[in-house]
Amino acid sequence: MANSVTVALAGNPNAGKTSLFNALTGARRHVGNWPGVTVEKKEGTLRHAGREIHVVDLPGTYSLTAFSTEEIIARNFIVESGPDVVLDVVDASNIERNLYLATQLLEMGVKVVIALNMMDVAESRGIVIDLRRLSELLGVPVVPTNAKREVGIQELLDAVVETVDKPIPRVRRMFLQYGTEVEEELEKIEQLLLETPRKNPGFRRRWLAMKLLEGDAECTKILTQSVGDHPVFRQVRESRGHLAAIFDDSPEILLADARYGFVSGAVRETVREEIRDRVDTSETIDKVLTNRLFGPMILLGVMYLVYMFVFQGSEPLVLWLERFFSWFGDQVSSVLPEGLIQSLVVSGIIDGVGGVLGFTPLIAFMFLAIAFLEDTGYMARIAFMLDRVLRGFGLHGSSMLALMVSGGIAGGCAVPGIMATRTLKEPKERLVTILVAPLMNCGAKLPVYALLIGAFFSGKKAGMMFLLTIISWTMALFAARLIRATVLSGPSAPFVLELPPYRVPTMKALLIHTWERTWMYVKKAGTVILAVSIVLWAMMTFPGLNAEQKRQFEERDAKLVAVFLADPAVSPVFTSKKDLETFERVRTALQEGNQSALAAARPEFLALAKALSKKDAAENVQQSGSDDALSRGVEAYTALEQGKLSLENERRREHLKGTVGGRLGVALEWVFMPIGFDWRTNIALVGGFAAKEVVVATLGTAYSLGDIDPAGGERLSDRLKKEPGWNPLMAFTLIMFVMMYAPCVVTLAVIKKETGSWKWTVFATAYTTALAYTVALIVHTVGSLLGLGVS
Repeated sequence: MANSVTVALAGNPNAGKTSLFNALTGARRHVGNWPGVTVEKKEGTLRHAGREIHVVDLPGTYSLTAFSTEEIIARNFIVESGPDVVLDVVDASNIERNLYLATQLLEMGVKVVIALNMMDVAESRGIVIDLRRLSELLGVPVVPTNAKREVGIQELLDAVVETVDKPIPRVRRMFLQYGTEVEEELEKIEQLLLETPRKNPGFRRRWLAMKLLEGDAECTKILTQSVGDHPVFRQVRESRGHLAAIFDDSPEILLADARYGFVSGAVRETVREEIRDRVDTSETIDKVLTNRLFGPMILLGVMYLVYMFVFQGSEPLVLWLERFFSWFGDQVSSVLPEGLIQSLVVSGIIDGVGGVLGFTPLIAFMFLAIAFLEDTGYMARIAFMLDRVLRGFGLHGSSMLALMVSGGIAGGCAVPGIMATRTLKEPKERLVTILVAPLMNCGAKLPVYALLIGAFFSGKKAGMMFLLTIISWTMALFAARLIRATVLSGPSAPFVLELPPYRVPTMKALLIHTWERTWMYVKKAGTVILAVSIVLWAMMTFPGLNAEQKRQFEERDAKLVAVFLADPAVSPVFTSKKDLETFERVRTALQEGNQSALAAARPEFLALAKALSKKDAAENVQQSGSDDALSRGVEAYTALEQGKLSLENERRREHLKGTVGGRLGVALEWVFMPIGFDWRTNIALVGGFAAKEVVVATLGTAYSLGDIDPAGGERLSDRLKKEPGWNPLMAFTLIMFVMMYAPCVVTLAVIKKETGSWKWTVFATAYTTALAYTVALIVHTVGSLLGLGVS
């Protein structure tokens, strides 16, 4: 008896397989990709009855015919990896359709346990299933479950462990007969397979014979590589021709008909539907939600509510994180001495990565909203409704799913969206979907939107996100239409989409989905964005000012001090630069409440320090009747302080301009000047080529290095509002450019992999950047002429 058990989780899409996987594994899971392909692979572990059970979640599929990548992955894992048990998740409310996959699993000769899931939905529809009789007909355990409520999980695990320890019953060896003619041809092929070297022990002989008779290209290829030009292939050709001549149909149709016949008979014998004078609840709801008139209006309302939920729900946490990173930067600055190390840690890492991580609550709330729409079944309705629109732009209903994943409702990612295009069979439709997917509002763009909307459109956050979603879709559809009318012209293929029943999602499932996606975002911030932030910090730190520039700033600083010391209002108190340094220590002691240092301070220094610490110090002194000398001293010192602050700001800006990044930003000014971007914004856009979140990180670093704030701890959004040249029009122009310009490097790598061509990768970069520049130029020019958002 093995202590470790491997269970493969199979099932149709929308059968509740993900919910069952979550119920089985909980947090004990990890996500990666299947070897050689970009389809997601989920694995998890649990312990039951003294066994460690390793669960592998296979891609959802309706059959094992190897027509799609998902079908090939599922079938190859079962054949090659040999799981101890295949746990087939069957939707009890659609049992006839789901059992077709079960028959194919049984034909493979593997140990199978049926999880008859969604029993609550079946019962609500008046469906009664004879579980004992169904188990007898299939020859496998059939366990009723309700995965989202974790009902039947322990019984299911008991059945899995029991099945592992038992041999496959003889009644299952040939549970499905295909008729005399077909069985005779299968026998001929099986006999010849006995003579082949068994280099593929995972293949059951009868199952392999059926696959060859069906003309399965994958099995034929594998066997050919193993045995070469073997007589079995000649027999397969003869058998296929013989059956086609007799039945006037292909063998694959004959075998499929036999399976469907068995399933139909099994359902008639085991399933009874109570007659009810009502329409199914999901169909009733769909009459409203997918109505041609009301459906789109409801969809727009749902999207608006999603953005209200996301922004209003996450705002307190976003503000708290922004303040935390600002406080943390101040604490680190107080501990580390001034210099390159402090600059790297504070400006490069904390301001850079912190600026991105500060928006984690917003991303999490967006993922939570998307998970809710997916789990309720409404996301599939969105695809169904928008298929009518997509056809007018030369796209396909299946493109809808890829675009939604990419950020159709802001918060997705173009990488899995582009991977999802593998479900599109028509090459041109798949390619155009890949090319327009980066125009969606992915989660990486949300921090940029949130920063600029919070700074310049704070009273219209949900409305602005709603508008940006409409613009994103408009640009994507425009681009798709243009591409389909030129470089990828041709008709669209038909689209069929299954609408799953509406369900009430469980909080556990929602939290798991939200956590997985948010954690990917956090990991990205901790790896890619951290590395890019450090590189950009270096680019914005070195080489900086040359020797002549440093000398000029030192001379100007000395001149400010000399003018101050020569002022009659302070000359009796301050006689040298050393007195200024002593006075600054007194001001620090006053702020920190250091009584011993204050007791030893000169009375005139202490009086001036107290006057400066008050709000509107000079006015307060005059009103209180204090002497004019103290009032003039406050004015003189305030003038010196402001002069030094202005000079330091200028020095930092010139330093930044002299760095590698600054020179690059200045060099690009002639390109971006027509749309109003300065050199610091240009640096941020260059950083955005690595990852769009880096735009926020780079702006934070650029304005942290290029400016100082005497109060300290100022939020980037507040700083931008005060910055000359920044206004609502500038912010909206930058949003438009970030929305559309070149995909990030990770997305470009996936485009190259999925298209297999650098040509389309370069095309995607060029056309999106050209589109972004054109739209931004129009927005900036028209807005400036009309005086919109410039104040």
